[in-house]
Amino acid sequence: MHSRSLGQNFVEMNKTKQYLIPFVGLKLGKHHFEYQISNAFFEIFDYDEFKNSNIKVNVVLEKKSTMLELIFKHEGTVNVPCDLTSEDFDLPIEGEMKLIVRFGDVYNNDNEELLILPFGEFEIDIAQYVYEMIALSVPLRRVHPGVQDGSLKTEALERLKELVLEEHKEENEQVEEEIIQDKEENIDPRWDKLKQLLTDK
Repeated sequence: MHSRSLGQNFVEMNKTKQYLIPFVGLKLGKHHFEYQISNAFFEIFDYDEFKNSNIKVNVVLEKKSTMLELIFKHEGTVNVPCDLTSEDFDLPIEGEMKLIVRFGDVYNNDNEELLILPFGEFEIDIAQYVYEMIALSVPLRRVHPGVQDGSLKTEALERLKELVLEEHKEENEQVEEEIIQDKEENIDPRWDKLKQLLTDK
């Protein structure tokens, strides 16, 4: 996953405060956090690819003596237009990612799986990681399930079917022509002689 590939989306801290995890007050061991994500979350990042979204995110933070280990998992649906028909539909998505948090002299998030926080930090903002994990889990090709099972009937789809049928018909005609041509070219010359004998009579 290219965590930094979606751009350095620096957002105001107060907009993502519900995604701040204050780890200093946590005991050593695992801690569970759950978030319900809707389009309001994506608006923070000026991301408007989804007509609607309903995603559950689970985060397990394991606090160790010198580092933190976070495992993010998400599952839900995003409402997007179909690439073939432009019909909106709920696309199921899911995914997971792991993040190690260590401490150093300066903040560094260049590595997609490792975050360096300055010594003295007491909380981590996970909003950017949640955003990138979800956005990157959406497939580039989005096809309405009704296209695959034949239940979706739209004008665009009917025209697409017609074009595909026309293309196949043209391909079949071309193949038939090639077969006939091959047959004509591969006729045994003895047959030609026999035909000539028959017509000469």
